Amino acid sequence: MFTRQALRSAQPLKIGFRRYATESPQSSPNGGSRTAIYAGLAAAAAAGGYYYYGQTGASTSAASAKAPPSKDEEQTIPASTSKSAAFTGGEQGWVGLKLESVEQVNHNTKKFRFALPDKDNVSGLQIASALLTKYKGPEMEKPVIRPYTPTSDEDTRGYLDFVIKRYSDGPMSEHLHSMNPDQRLEFKGPIPKYPWSPNKHDHIALIAGGTGITPMYQLARAIFKNPEDKTKVTLVFGNISEADILLKREFEDLENEYPQRFRAFYVLDNPPDGWTQGKGFITKELLKTVLPEPKVENTKIFVCGPPAMYRAISGVKKSPAEQGELAGILKELGYSKDQVYKF
Repeated sequence: MFTRQALRSAQPLKIGFRRYATESPQSSPNGGSRTAIYAGLAAAAAAGGYYYYGQTGASTSAASAKAPPSKDEEQTIPASTSKSAAFTGGEQGWVGLKLESVEQVNHNTKKFRFALPDKDNVSGLQIASALLTKYKGPEMEKPVIRPYTPTSDEDTRGYLDFVIKRYSDGPMSEHLHSMNPDQRLEFKGPIPKYPWSPNKHDHIALIAGGTGITPMYQLARAIFKNPEDKTKVTLVFGNISEADILLKREFEDLENEYPQRFRAFYVLDNPPDGWTQGKGFITKELLKTVLPEPKVENTKIFVCGPPAMYRAISGVKKSPAEQGELAGILKELGYSKDQVYKF
């Protein structure tokens, strides 16, 4: 348990990071060493709180990590006017894509590259949006439909990349992990999520667990790709083990290139020896330390992860198309419903 002495010693770290979290992007101090901040946050992350990984077990399914799309969500895909877009929404229907390659990422995750219908096609996705996938096995009465967010850039031509974990009780992820190059899978979309425009918010925070990191990466990548967008970004990413941290290299590259505007904090349930960042779970103490204060204007908190994480951090979504009421840690910290978006 977090001792009172540890809490007292962490106060300077809170003040230092809060200054980063509340300053405007233009006035942020230059990088500097983050070792002390990480050391203090490691203690903060272990300070009791909401043990949502323990509530669901280490193998929360991909099917439950993001709720299946509603019929309304599937049927109201907006039409695109882009002639080079592979996915145009509207009445387009399902599009079969050929699996081009498969790369093993870790013990339960693969990177899948699907070829778009034409080598000059772009996906047609906007920020932030996802695609639906559909598969019907020989013994299934109904097809399985699941949303996934590509990790490839929206301007990439000719293919889509997806980073997907395999879960024993996730029929779509199991099917994907059984696929071989040249096999095909049906896709549909785009499914719009949170519409982004440059500088829409001064500072955003991304709170993710497990495979909930992919829409967060889509949003962060778009922000830092655009030289006109000066938004500050804070990432808090919880996982079981270090091997489970997806896209860590990509986030490290962003942190090294934009030290004044991007900070990433990792929390592990089972950290390795020598781990210097968060240990345990994403707690109220940790979020109070690293997030912009609720009273700061024009901030937005994004949440994406397994159901128990939603319950602990923000409250669950009412449906795929409805945000539901704000609850959990973010409500306790004083954030309003309008300041939080649940992917």
